[in-house]
Amino acid sequence: QLQASGGGLTQAGGSLTLQCAPDGRTVNVISWFRQVPGKDRQFVAAFKLSGAGVAYADSVKGRFTISRDRAKNTLYLQMNSLKPEDTAVYFCAATSGRLITSELRNEVNYDYWGQGTQVTVSS
Repeated sequence: QLQASGGGLTQAGGSLTLQCAPDGRTVNVISWFRQVPGKDRQFVAAFKLSGAGVAYADSVKGRFTISRDRAKNTLYLQMNSLKPEDTAVYFCAATSGRLITSELRNEVNYDYWGQGTQVTVSS
């Protein structure tokens, strides 16, 4: 089980930081997805632990930053300039697989999921 935290309520233009800890698992990719009721889960950002880079959905590029604290074994998603359309339940996901860029956005490629944390952005 991945440990995800950091959600909350903020106004449009505000910031929140989400955290995800792999809980001792050996993984190669950790990503964030989000979901609103009645819609499919949507890719947000990915981090390749091997140093092979990061990836973002176009909708969050330039506003969200994914990073890792190696010493704390924790992944962060810094979300700035939040918009009401960012409101969703955010899930962290991980896999021991070595995904290529085109595979990062597909949730079926992930083995482990966190419990989800609610992010609400008011207008």
